[in-house]
Amino acid sequence: MKRATIFKIIVALILIGPVRAQQLGTPITVPYFEPPRHMDLCGEPVPLHRQDVMERFDREFTIVVYAHAQVYLWLKRAERYFPWLERQLREKGLPEDLKYVAVAESDLLHEARSPAGAAGQWQFIEPTGKRYGLRVDSLVDERYDYQKSALRAMNYLKDLYEQFNSWALALAAYNCGEDLVARSIQEQGVSSYYDLVLPKETERYVFRILAIKEVLSHPEKYGYFLPPGKGYPPLEFDDVSVNLDTYVPVVEVARAAGVSLREFKRLNPSFRAKEIPPGYYVIRVPHGTGPQFKTALSELERRYKTKIVYHVVKRGETLSSIARRYGVSVYALKKWNNIKGDLITVGQKLKIKR
Repeated sequence: MKRATIFKIIVALILIGPVRAQQLGTPITVPYFEPPRHMDLCGEPVPLHRQDVMERFDREFTIVVYAHAQVYLWLKRAERYFPWLERQLREKGLPEDLKYVAVAESDLLHEARSPAGAAGQWQFIEPTGKRYGLRVDSLVDERYDYQKSALRAMNYLKDLYEQFNSWALALAAYNCGEDLVARSIQEQGVSSYYDLVLPKETERYVFRILAIKEVLSHPEKYGYFLPPGKGYPPLEFDDVSVNLDTYVPVVEVARAAGVSLREFKRLNPSFRAKEIPPGYYVIRVPHGTGPQFKTALSELERRYKTKIVYHVVKRGETLSSIARRYGVSVYALKKWNNIKGDLITVGQKLKIKR
């Protein structure tokens, strides 16, 4: 029997099944899961005895508990990232519940980017990322590095807790900004997250983290079972410290590491351009290949070593004629010398990389 025929039969059975069940009088029900009545977040009790708080939590809990495909993806990704996150949180003396922030922010996807420009697993906006020591520019964006961004997010959350003395408020501030939360507390005269009027997303934010915590902490209770070995394995790599003194194409660095460009960028998502600029970096390569990579990279650097020469502009010369003489593009010539238009003057000294 052809595959297409089998597929049509399966689809028909799926579509006819519920109709036939109704004809036979068999009820079709979606299982109901009771939300927990007692929870804490980062060791702080959540006032679920209040009806309004319970309903706000129930909304997020219901959305999460029935998001079957998403929950299974969370469970798989959690096996890759949670052990490392838990170790770092313990070392910093922070609650392990904070690992669920990364799930709420990005679904544990390090390449996540919001329409507002927040990036990485922890969804740093550019100013906050830079404030906490992440490099963010067109060539290198460390918000996409799951380890560097996580450590900076932990520092940020710790600072927010010290400011508000409440993890719920700290998380609200992580979502909408500490200035807005502080101003709302002052204007409204209340100091509990559960009593504040905040932006709608922020009013749901802590409850979403609570719902994620509940379902991922007790998956079998809600019908989820991930068989052993079906989660995503931790990334294994060697960290290689390098100090590049010239631009090197990323694809060539990947070859030096013995991997495809896709695999290299999976290990090193911070490199956003086609070239890695001069500077100090810790580059990740497949586990056990660090020494070979360092040797190959040194040879690569020698090949791409930049030689700088200077040309003094003579009468009658143009950017085009000078570029042709040295075998470079006009675009590169203008970029090296910060030239905006096309005008150059006699006696002007131009830097040329060869």
